[in-house]
Amino acid sequence: MKEAGLMFSANKNRYATFGVLTRTSGPIVDAIWAIIDQNLQGVFPLQNLLKFSLKNKDGQLQVVFSEKDLDGGLAVDLNFDYSTDFPDAVFAYDDGNVQTVLLESEMD
Repeated sequence: MKEAGLMFSANKNRYATFGVLTRTSGPIVDAIWAIIDQNLQGVFPLQNLLKFSLKNKDGQLQVVFSEKDLDGGLAVDLNFDYSTDFPDAVFAYDDGNVQTVLLESEMD
């Protein structure tokens, strides 16, 4: 694991895999980066791999961040219609140079 305080700096290059973009959309990926920058940085100790569950809340998309070792978590309701095509979860990975949103099936 990388040092928690240095992960997910907003000034790093950020990407999403083809799998994520075909199952969600660019604006949803942008919303996940915004959640990291505006709601998680400085609030939670961030490791280099974050999990975001994609939930159906009354037909709208809800993104839920939680970690086993943390007390609490965060749920953000987004102004996107929920789709059954969405994956159950996406992951944000920071290798120290590049940050990527990817599907679990795309992780090595």
